[in-house]
Amino acid sequence: MGKLYSSIILHPIVNGGRNPSNFHSSCSFNTVATHINALSKNSMPARGKPKKYDSLDNVDDALFSFNKMIHKYPMPSVVEFNKLLGAIVRMKRYAIAVSMCKQMEFFRVSPDVYTLNILTNCFCHLGQLDCGFSVLGKMLKLGVEPTVVTFSTLINGLCNQSQISHAVGLFDEMIGQGYRPNLIVYSTILNGLCKTGNTYRAVRFLRMMEERGFEPNIVAYSTVIDCLCKNGLLNEALDLFSEVKAKGIRPNIVSYNCLIHALCNLGQQKETMQLLNEMVDNNISCDIVTYNVLIDAHCKEGMISEAIEILDTMRKHGIEPNLITYNICIDAYCKEGMLAEAKDIVDTMIKQGIEPDVVTYSVLVDGHCLQNQMDKAKSVFQLMIEKGCAPDIHSYNIMINGYCKAKRLDKAMELFDELAQNGQIPDTVTYNTLMQEGLPDEACQLFRSMEENDCLPDSFCYNIMIRGFLRNSYTSKATQLLKEMVSKGFSAGTSTATLFLDLILRSNNKSILI
Repeated sequence: MGKLYSSIILHPIVNGGRNPSNFHSSCSFNTVATHINALSKNSMPARGKPKKYDSLDNVDDALFSFNKMIHKYPMPSVVEFNKLLGAIVRMKRYAIAVSMCKQMEFFRVSPDVYTLNILTNCFCHLGQLDCGFSVLGKMLKLGVEPTVVTFSTLINGLCNQSQISHAVGLFDEMIGQGYRPNLIVYSTILNGLCKTGNTYRAVRFLRMMEERGFEPNIVAYSTVIDCLCKNGLLNEALDLFSEVKAKGIRPNIVSYNCLIHALCNLGQQKETMQLLNEMVDNNISCDIVTYNVLIDAHCKEGMISEAIEILDTMRKHGIEPNLITYNICIDAYCKEGMLAEAKDIVDTMIKQGIEPDVVTYSVLVDGHCLQNQMDKAKSVFQLMIEKGCAPDIHSYNIMINGYCKAKRLDKAMELFDELAQNGQIPDTVTYNTLMQEGLPDEACQLFRSMEENDCLPDSFCYNIMIRGFLRNSYTSKATQLLKEMVSKGFSAGTSTATLFLDLILRSNNKSILI
């Protein structure tokens, strides 16, 4: 197997500014190393001798064992250190594992490929991808041949940070150097493509897996089916589902849930029932996700009583509602103006030991806003803060919209000013709401402040502003903004175009837009 000197692999190392020969010093974990020393000196195993590495589940025991090993003569082999590092990684104490590797290097314990793979894995979990690639550079310098595990770890790290193009590039380079990816590597790339919405590339990659003799399992197929459904390609998802069954691969609950969710979103009740009946025939029971999808679908259709019946059926089958279930029902009652019933659901969930979250409170706030009960909405908003449940930008947007609809723009602006103090960044919804209801001059100031908050105006923002200018006879400003909007690649909506046309007809001046 040839060594890898590809620009694709070395590119992240160079960009990260890491020197493969001293990657430990460039990725600072000195404080953790100090922590290891302190714990090692002060901590003793709870019951005599430390546990065997495979059964270690306490970091203090692991640190005690490590400290003992590095001071033992003769020093244990790197294999023993690898076992201990593996135990630390299973505890998800990645930074401590990195510092252990640094101390191993200091005590001249020569790492092998397993040590360096563990280190790469730790850096990837810590989000230190440049350090992970530095470990690959160190392998090349030491003459240690990277393995498929090395590349699958780096590929997974890239995918987790949505750097899918780099992941695919590394995958291609790996194959070009004669490595044979295993099913884990293929599945990692496939999952990464789906998570980043690269639907068609995911389908092509799935076909490539099949062509290369790696028959995807139901998890891989379900991942692609889910991706197709989420991107509005239901027919393609159903075709792939049929193909899976024709190959003799048994669908699982995940694949059924993806399709049922997509069908429910489109209101295709007949097809949904067909899939549910098929599940029964295949002896696959509905889980909490299935029930939540069905309850949500009925709530969105205003069929709350039917949704509650499904919830009762779920309980009869031994599945208790979760927070998502309760939030769906609370939202449905709030949208129907049935706030008393919504609060009863909240009381029920609290009795079941389930605490309301930011979604629950936001839904209740919205329910009061819809009924123009702004004082009650504000009380729930304050209660949310008192309960230690920090409002998110969606919560603020609900309150701001409520105040705007109630023509209490001063209160809306007060909340807007609070956003920065509470660590929230206004989004396009925030600005659109305020601009739609505000006065043209104030709205213009807000519009121009968007870029200062790293929130670029979208097409909807431009159209709102232009319509506001036109309705208030700010013809020149409206025209200038229209030109700016077009230069950004946006186009006027129907309402905006109609207002301009009306202006031209009333003024009999076709040169307004020139």
